[in-house]
Amino acid sequence: MAVLKVKFTKNKRDKLAQILWILNWVSVVSGIILFSLGLFLKIEIKKRNEVMAKGDINSVPNMLISVGVIACIINFLGGKICYDCSDANKFSRWKLVMLPYIVCTFCFTFCILVGALMCYTMRNELEESLYLGLRDAIKFYKDTDIPGRCFLKKTVDMLQIGFQCCGNNGFRDWFEIQWVSARYLNMASKEVLDRLKSNVDGRFLVDGVPFSCCNPSSPRPCIQYQLTNNSAHYNYDFLTEELNIWVKGCREALLDYYTAIMRSIGIAALLIWLFELSVLIGVRYLQTAMKNVLLLGDPQGESDGWLLENSFVETAKYNINIIKNLGKANQISTVSAMTDPNIDVKNTNCGKTNVPTKSIPAAS
Repeated sequence: MAVLKVKFTKNKRDKLAQILWILNWVSVVSGIILFSLGLFLKIEIKKRNEVMAKGDINSVPNMLISVGVIACIINFLGGKICYDCSDANKFSRWKLVMLPYIVCTFCFTFCILVGALMCYTMRNELEESLYLGLRDAIKFYKDTDIPGRCFLKKTVDMLQIGFQCCGNNGFRDWFEIQWVSARYLNMASKEVLDRLKSNVDGRFLVDGVPFSCCNPSSPRPCIQYQLTNNSAHYNYDFLTEELNIWVKGCREALLDYYTAIMRSIGIAALLIWLFELSVLIGVRYLQTAMKNVLLLGDPQGESDGWLLENSFVETAKYNINIIKNLGKANQISTVSAMTDPNIDVKNTNCGKTNVPTKSIPAAS
């Protein structure tokens, strides 16, 4: 029994073909939107590539870009097919193409759904990439004279100012590394030498942060050095007073920023998926209705259209049997060959040379 069978008149088939022709062109625009969203996300990731570790974070934008290009091609072809389906004579040349086109469109529509879901599952990979990338960027913050790292100081400073953040997980990350370049240290100072000697690795560690961590909206001058020393500042309590530096870590700030972008892109991709699915259902009805018109031989008569010719269970069994039998068409069963009575049957005339032949009567 057919699933969701609908009866179509000649007028309904023509209107369905015209509507689908318009919707396919709208789908071309939706493909351009998917391509643009993927390109936008790729550019946003590229902007902060220096503070991200290498990984699969580009899989989502690459997926959206690919699906967007394919959407433009498939829907352009679909518009041409639906335009010709208003005429039974023109449909006959697309009859063999329609079913493979619907199958390919179904797979493509499924890819849109996968791309939308990937926007919501990318957070963990992005968080790990930001954690490792920011850790290395902060570690090499002081290396302004080393090629390949000299840009990291500016990158981190602009990042902390722009996203109002400090450090990787927080401002205390700067206490654990030497972020002041050695060329700015006064080696004649006893305080500097004592700090270098007190550390096992010979690093100059201070309880301070770079200037880019300062909050310019604070009512008092920025306290970026000796943050944990209450006696070093007037009327200051490190434990109770609100610090005038950014307390949020840059990893959290960037993660929130990209999560908001991917959530918006995911919603847009889901809406496009629903739209493409509705167009695909309409094309399936049009294909089955036009196919039945050709079988009936009356282009002006009524015809049935459906999503599936048989029930879901029967269709699934049929497709499973096709998959199981793939590649078996050219195989010969040795068991059946052994039991075939037509094999190795001896011909009684084989090898006999003195078999008399019937004479041909002469014409009178």
